[in-house]
Amino acid sequence: MATWTAAFVAGWMIIGLPTDPLYAFFWLWALTVAWRPHLPWRTHLGFARDWLPVVVLLAVYNFSRGFAYDENTRPHVTELINADLWMFGWLIGDQVPTVWLQEQLYRPDNILWYDVLVSWVYFSHFFASLGAAVILWLTSRPRWVAFMRRWFLLCAAGLATYFLYPAAPPWWAAEYGYLADEVTRISTRGWHAFGLHGAGNLLNLGQYAANPVAAIPSLHTAFALFVVLFFLPSIRRRWWPLVLVYPLAMTFALVYSGEHYIIDVLIGWAYVICVFLIVAVGERWWAARRVRTRGVQDTVNGRPAKAADPDSAAPVADRASR
Repeated sequence: MATWTAAFVAGWMIIGLPTDPLYAFFWLWALTVAWRPHLPWRTHLGFARDWLPVVVLLAVYNFSRGFAYDENTRPHVTELINADLWMFGWLIGDQVPTVWLQEQLYRPDNILWYDVLVSWVYFSHFFASLGAAVILWLTSRPRWVAFMRRWFLLCAAGLATYFLYPAAPPWWAAEYGYLADEVTRISTRGWHAFGLHGAGNLLNLGQYAANPVAAIPSLHTAFALFVVLFFLPSIRRRWWPLVLVYPLAMTFALVYSGEHYIIDVLIGWAYVICVFLIVAVGERWWAARRVRTRGVQDTVNGRPAKAADPDSAAPVADRASR
């Protein structure tokens, strides 16, 4: 672990923070090796086998999202502005929250403590969901499978929306004149206080992987809520307000930094709720189907069908919540 930590810090200083999901995956895999160095290499290679679909999805996501935007794309802009004005304009002087927050807090010539905090919260997106998945892979494979089902569906839904409904963030709207007030993109500004930078998308090929109009849904806030909701049933209720601060902090970071409107955040949260509901229904249907199939097989083979134990058929995550 000391070797891993030294290598990570060196990579951090030389290459930058692992803001690319595939680069983050490399460090997480190395972390599992460092945490259990006594295990044979066959076990460590099992990590690559189990995570190969994840890596493929991340690669497809990184490359294909760029194809959702070109010079002919006409992104949705005014609908998002009007939605935020309708929700909050009456409260903050007929402005969108991003403009109001930057007027109150942003100081172009001075990086303040909350700028640093915003950058670290923004960076946590690239590590939080994958880090949680790695912990589950190390501790409970059934829960890891349940986690990855939801993660895959959320990624796929987000990627499909980028193609079907390209939406521009506040910084883009201000740059092209849709917002009268200036908006500065400052999500990584706080790192400069320490002389740090992000490594970027290592596997991106220039413009092919850049999509500046992928504001809906906000997967940053979606994944923040996703991780919290998945583990919430196993956390004592007195700690719920503390862990729920994370998606709220991500929301503030993204809105203040010009990356998203609040409507993007709300839609991202709606995606998470829908994903959890859809997968839960699917898991229960599959568990019931397996019980029925086993009962039919026992009858055909002349064995008495065993009564189904609802807890044995339910997913591990559901059992934990009950």
